[in-house]
Amino acid sequence: MSRPTSLRLSVLATTMFGAAALSGAPAIAAPNVSFLPHQALYDLSLLKTRNNASVSTVRGRILYNFSGNACEGYTSDFRQVSEIESGEGKNTLSDLRSSSWEDAAGKSYRFKIDTKMNDADPTDVDGIAERTGDTITVKLKQPVQKTFTLDGKTVFPTEQIERIIAAAREGKTLLELQVYDGSDNGEKVYNTLTVIGQPISGDRAASSPDPSTSDDAMKPLKRWPVTVSYYDHAAKSNSGEQTPVYAMSFELYENGVSRSLVLDYNDFVLAGAMGKFDVKTNKPCN
Repeated sequence: MSRPTSLRLSVLATTMFGAAALSGAPAIAAPNVSFLPHQALYDLSLLKTRNNASVSTVRGRILYNFSGNACEGYTSDFRQVSEIESGEGKNTLSDLRSSSWEDAAGKSYRFKIDTKMNDADPTDVDGIAERTGDTITVKLKQPVQKTFTLDGKTVFPTEQIERIIAAAREGKTLLELQVYDGSDNGEKVYNTLTVIGQPISGDRAASSPDPSTSDDAMKPLKRWPVTVSYYDHAAKSNSGEQTPVYAMSFELYENGVSRSLVLDYNDFVLAGAMGKFDVKTNKPCN
């Protein structure tokens, strides 16, 4: 795929079924989700390959910072550096940096994304999306100056996670959302299908412990195994079934923290193990 090492942490930032019908619910923030300001570091490794993909080794890291509250909005800073080795001795080094701010009510979303591959010049995406009534107006500064509108049912990344947590608490196993995060050229919209597994209680030992499972503040919290598949909203499917552009699996805590990542790019799959986890000071709403 064109950007094999990019990631939507809508997880986290940040979460989908081709031509599937959308939920149609109004784009409002899900209630009673208290996000934890935190920093997490994930170590990436190659889990498996498919379709005779010429990928022999993958090394990399994801550094994710999340802060803010329901009064001031939420800020996400994300960096992923990955090196992919092919069986032919060729290496591809990618560096993806993303910063965003999202209004807690899902009305405004600012984003800046820089992507660099090997020694090529970086590509920049910079813009803002504003929700007014039943539409969202996107104003891009980079890569080109452009203004366009999106369906008002579309949600931004933090609200996407809010919706997933709210659905999980209600015992739902499927959630369909249309998501905009400013990725690619800033014009891409994704249809998403989220599959939610049975809840995991905080007192249940993790099969692969990490700093989140040993943190005293995290131990009492419930989490859910989640898989989110992303589909190109603009793509047309002749067969009635569309292949996802990529999929993410992870365990999602009820405070928005994610662990045990699995990133599926179709031709190869990466594992993301949490190596560090730091809780930030939680600034209360005034």
